[in-house]
Amino acid sequence: MKKLLGVLLLAWFVVGAIHAQAVPSSTAPAPAPAVTAAVAFDVGAATQAYMDELTPAQRANSDAYFEGGYWLTGWDLLVALGVAWLLLGTRLSARMRNLAERLTRWRWLQTAIYAIQYIVLTTVLTLPWALYEGYFREHQYGLSNLGLGGWLGEQAKGLAVGLIFGTLALVLIYAVIRRATRTWWLWGAGVAIVFLMFMATIAPVYISPLFNTYQSLPESPLKEQVLSMARANGIPASDVYWFDASRQSKRISANVSGMFGTTRISLNDNLLKRSSPEEIKAVLGHEMGHYVLNHIYKGIVFFGVIIVIGFAFVRWGFGWAQRRWGERWQLRDVGDVAGLPLIAALFAIFMFFMTPVNNTITRSMEAEADAFGLNAARQPDGFAHVAVQLSEYRKMHPGPVEEFLFFDHPSGWQRIHRAMVWKAEHLDDPGVRRQGADIPQAAR
Repeated sequence: MKKLLGVLLLAWFVVGAIHAQAVPSSTAPAPAPAVTAAVAFDVGAATQAYMDELTPAQRANSDAYFEGGYWLTGWDLLVALGVAWLLLGTRLSARMRNLAERLTRWRWLQTAIYAIQYIVLTTVLTLPWALYEGYFREHQYGLSNLGLGGWLGEQAKGLAVGLIFGTLALVLIYAVIRRATRTWWLWGAGVAIVFLMFMATIAPVYISPLFNTYQSLPESPLKEQVLSMARANGIPASDVYWFDASRQSKRISANVSGMFGTTRISLNDNLLKRSSPEEIKAVLGHEMGHYVLNHIYKGIVFFGVIIVIGFAFVRWGFGWAQRRWGERWQLRDVGDVAGLPLIAALFAIFMFFMTPVNNTITRSMEAEADAFGLNAARQPDGFAHVAVQLSEYRKMHPGPVEEFLFFDHPSGWQRIHRAMVWKAEHLDDPGVRRQGADIPQAAR
């Protein structure tokens, strides 16, 4: 349920340059300035110059952190399966259902009572793993600013949100399952998709402020430039907000989030403190690309299809497992809320094997936003410097198979290289040419 209720954040990168002016021959027409600049600009050398800004130790640290995430994906699945086995194999899930039935005769309220027990119990059971993954490991790599008390407080807030919205989602889904006994998987997927849209709409305004304080960015030339860029690209935002993410993490981030009139442009204080105005505009140009290119809606369509397929897999898997172990686990049918651990386990298996597909969908949209951001912000050097900053927790130069399987964003090298190509084709632009002072010396 955390994955269904959670949400995605994005921030970026890319590139630098040199301009050598060709002298036209007296007997041949002079080539166009952009062509001359592109020929003189060594994209490969400039890309490598940015890569060389990172020391071998920094590269090794970010590679180790990111590659460790590959194993975490598998361990997350094993933890989910272990929790499901514990709840089913000990018949604890059945006893939780029986308790709910003793407390009330209303089916929807029985589901709600079971859901509250399930969410609290699974949170407690997975807390040791969550501590390692979200607290100790983040401190090991120097990425977290939270003390243990602060981290536990954040988890408590997340649990409260999960209890409210997770319970509501389960009540709706189980109501559909019990009414449409043969096509429940299709209608259940529809409810899940609608619920995701609801969460995407309310999250920026009502949920995010539970974890961070949002304030209007003070009036400044940077704020006006950001709003100007938003207006130029048809984004209905009248303000820019900053939030205090530094109390939790050292990561830089920003987003243009919301749907149906709740659009909000936000950037965190890490980005404000650690980045130049050019870098900030580059990041926000990328984030605006997600909005203008309708990635929220496209993502709902793409992942909606995956959810439907996932529910179909769960329907098949639940029937197979119930025939083998249903009596031992005291499961009645798919509409029995005591079967929720089995549904959760089956969906976890499905999503594990869909990881490359999910990553490819997200990575493709991120690449589109990268291209949009370069054209909107026209800050290739800002993109490049941000890509180097993001290397703190992202591997910069993976192999092609590795990137396909595990990367939900283009790699840092890909983003820098793409922006270098963009800059090579725009060196006749005086604004781009002036950015030359920001690029690494080796790329000049």
